This record gives sequence, structure tokens and C-alpha cells, in this order.
Amino acid sequence: MTTQVQALYDFTGEPGTTEMSITCGEILTLLNTEIGEGWWEGRNAKGETGLFPAAYVRKLTPDESAPTKMAPAAPRYDQAADEWGDQQYSAGDNNYQRTTSNDDGWDDDWDDDTYSEIGPGGQQQKPSVHPQQQPLTPLPGMPINDYNHRIDDTASNFGSSVGTVRKNKFAPSSKVSGESYLLGTLNVEVPDSDKVHIVQDEDGYIWSPIPQPYSVTVASPKKESKFKGIKSFIAYQLTPSFNNIQVSRRYKHFDWLHERLQEKFSLIPIPPLPDKQISGRYDEQLIERRRVQLQEFVDWMCKHPVLSKSEVWQHFLTCTDEKRWKAGKRQAEKDNLLGLNYCISLTVPEKALLQSQVDHITEQCHTFINSMDTSVKSVSNMCVAQTKRFQGPYKSDCQKIGEAIYNLGNALSLDEGTIVSTSKLTSAIKMTGGAYIEIGRMYEEQPKYDFEPLGDKFHLYKGIVGGFPEVLANHKGAMQKKRECERLTAEHKMEIAQLNEVIRRSDVISYAVLAEINHFKSERTIDLKATMQKFLTQQINFYKRVVDKLENTLQQYDD
Repeated sequence: MTTQVQALYDFTGEPGTTEMSITCGEILTLLNTEIGEGWWEGRNAKGETGLFPAAYVRKLTPDESAPTKMAPAAPRYDQAADEWGDQQYSAGDNNYQRTTSNDDGWDDDWDDDTYSEIGPGGQQQKPSVHPQQQPLTPLPGMPINDYNHRIDDTASNFGSSVGTVRKNKFAPSSKVSGESYLLGTLNVEVPDSDKVHIVQDEDGYIWSPIPQPYSVTVASPKKESKFKGIKSFIAYQLTPSFNNIQVSRRYKHFDWLHERLQEKFSLIPIPPLPDKQISGRYDEQLIERRRVQLQEFVDWMCKHPVLSKSEVWQHFLTCTDEKRWKAGKRQAEKDNLLGLNYCISLTVPEKALLQSQVDHITEQCHTFINSMDTSVKSVSNMCVAQTKRFQGPYKSDCQKIGEAIYNLGNALSLDEGTIVSTSKLTSAIKMTGGAYIEIGRMYEEQPKYDFEPLGDKFHLYKGIVGGFPEVLANHKGAMQKKRECERLTAEHKMEIAQLNEVIRRSDVISYAVLAEINHFKSERTIDLKATMQKFLTQQINFYKRVVDKLENTLQQYDD
């Protein structure tokens, strides 16, 4: 039986593609749901066929004889499927979690076998359960329950490296909460080459500097297609300076990387990606803005002493082979050292930290981040507003002034035969009108040199600053667990040797937070200085050009 769907929202298909525009309430005949990436194919009442977002329609039941009278409100963008995958997002402005319907998280032209694996005899088998599908365990900051418990089957995600919780009345370990690290139950050997060092300098504790700094260029965004042309997408070319070998990555590849980084580094804010977009995906200006914001993301990654060396990031930058890409992707998705468990890779100074000093620094950071978050959002909103004003009212007002003055010149030209000096005056007045019209065009073009780059930079900071509260919350949760252990020791429910190990490991977590706070401080000092210098230079150049234009026009009135 033919399946029909009803459009819940309006959607405008991209011209020149296989996408089809649909209207809210419209009934369509469903032809194909296997397109992938959140797209379905259907036919409308006019007999036209094309692709549309699966999230924009609902299937009609056989007994439904009439369309619904009212469609629900249009979805927030983060709830809709987009061009990069059949995904749904939730959470705040800067952080989100993604849920997917398959074990790999996303598929692309290198992952057409995502939904099944080949078993003996060439038969397809159902994919194995992803570790993220295991039951959830307490998050950081939740109290440690006062009962005997052994790690349950969910700990099998760690493999044979995970031991059992000693009988000291703790909740089960979790690679999300990091209890297995804090309580010393995660026994994983980290090679020396993979260890990350925290050292002390005159400014405090910092990540060990990058021994060989490098950069990555994001360039040449171009429209490509797959499924024999039925699906189009934009690919960006990344070229690392350490090997000059170009790799092609789509936005959804960045999205996958971002999710892996957020899972692994719970004590490091991950720079944000460009906002998602449904309509106008192939607009040249939008593509360029997205490229610039991806460049900001890549630049921050390259400058971070920890993120720049992470295995998943290096795999993302360098892998050009299909099989190696798949293997590396699956390895990253099965990583054991996620969240606070990553701290097992850290090597810190032997000196024990004074908890009161750590609390003072983290409280200062919390106050600063709250203020910085408000300021960054304000600057971002200002950049958007100024761009609209420059390209709207400011341009329009200048052109209205120019048209009015130019019309005055036209009126004077009707009487040129009676006054000898009128001809020169008429020309000067018309030139004045033309100057204001040209200044209007200058206003329209100017934002791409000052306010848009400034907005792109503060889009980056909005994401990083927005990630700090979670970092501080993870640290606070670990400190609460440490205090709980101290209480248990006082009640003779935990051995002093075990408490000392918990204190040592909680110090490692504190060292990491202090290093990240100092890294953000040093980076923003350099980065914001250069950003404001570029912004002011562009502003000065713009207004100088406006003044030059008016001064040249003024000279036309000289006798």
C-alpha cells in the first residue's frame, strides 16, 4: 500500500538540486526513505518528485482521511534533521548531545556499510550495541551512595583493563562521571608518548607547550555530490602545515569530530562549529562565512597543547585512506579514556595542591566566566545588528541623500542657459549626489571587513566561554567525591591509603583545570588584542575612504 505523509512545516528546496519545496499541510506520496542523512523522496499532487527533510513531515495512518487542521509550531533548528545527518540535538546555546539511530553515529560516502556488518557467509548482521547505549550512571557531583557495589556489566565497555571497586561502599564506576579514575579502579596503561605534562612557570601551572607548532588551512569549499548526483553537499579542503597533504572534509565530519572531543575532554572547553543551516546552504556568502568559522575552530585546535596532539584530531587531519578512516573512527568511538578518566594520561608536579587556593581560583574563574559570557554574547549580537544596519538603513539613508541631491542637480540643469556659472555648479551637485550613493554601497560592503570577522571571532569565544561552566562543574563534582571519601575515612569505612590515592588523583584533576584556565587567559590576551587591532584598522580605513570621497567632492565647488 502506498504510504502518504503530511508536511508539518514549509520547506523551500534549493534551486538546481533534487530538493522539492513543500507547504505545511500538503499531502505527499512517499517514494523512498533510504536516501540517508535525514532526507526522504516523495511525489506531490502535481506529480513532481524530489527530496525533502524527513523531520518536516509525518506519516499518515491508513485510516486518516483528512489532514490535521493545525500543524505544530515550527521546530527549533537544533531539533530538525539537516543536510549532515538524521540527528537530533538538545541542551543549551553552546553545548549539545547528539543521539543517532545507528552504531557509527553518521554515514557518508566512506561509510555506506554503517548500518550492518558482514557476517559468515556474506550475511548481514545487526550492528553491535554502541557503548553509549548502556544504562546511564550518576553524573559528576552526585553523592557517592553508602553501599557495597561491584562494577556491573556496563564496565565491560572498558575491556579487560577495568577492575572492580574494592569493598568500600561506592557507587559503580562510570567513564562518564570519572569515578573509576578518581577511585583508582580504572587500570589502563598509557604509553609515555601519549602522556600529557603539566608544568609550572611564572604564571602558574600550564600545559606543556607544543614542541613543534603547526597550522591548518581551511580552503576551497566546493559543491560535490553522491548517490549518483541525488544528494549534494559542500566539502572543505584542509591542509596541515606539517605535511602539506590536503584532506577533504564535510561539515558532518567536523560534527563527528566535535562530539568525540566533547566526550573525551571534559576539562577542556571545545571550540564551537558554525551554526547549522537548513535553507540557503549553497549560498556563496554563507559558505564563505562557514569556512571562516571553521578556520577559527581549526586555529584554536592547533594552538591548544592538548587538543592539537589528540589522536582523533590527528586522524581527522591526516587520514586519506578509506579503510584507515573507518578503523580510526571506530577506535575513537570505543575510546576508554573519556571524561575525567582521561586524567590517567596526565603527568603533574609532585607537589600537593592546597584545596583552599584551588577553590579560590576556580571561584574567581566562575565569576569571570559569568561576566565574560554576557559580554561575549553582547558583542556577538552587536556585530549582527551593525551588519544589518550597515547593509540596510545606513546604506538606504546614504542613497536617499544622494538621490535627493542628484535630483537637485537635474533640476538646476534645466536652467543652465540663463546663468553662466550654473553648469559647473550643476555638475558639482550631481557629483555630490553620486558620492553619497557610492558611500551607501561602501556601507553595504564594509561589514565583511570588520563586523563579520569580529562576529566570527566572538562566535568562537561564545562557544569556549559557554563550555567553561561544565568544566568547572566536573571539577566541583570531583572535589565533592573527594570530600565524601574523607567523610567515609573518618567513619572508618575507607582506608587511609585509599583516601590518599583519591586525594592525589583529585589533585591531578585540579592541575588540569588550573592549566586550562591559564591557557585560556594567555590565548585570549594575544588573540583579542590582534582581533581588536584588525577591527579598528578596518573601521579607520572605511571612514577614511568616506572622508576622502567627501573631500574630493568638496573640491568640485572651488572657483
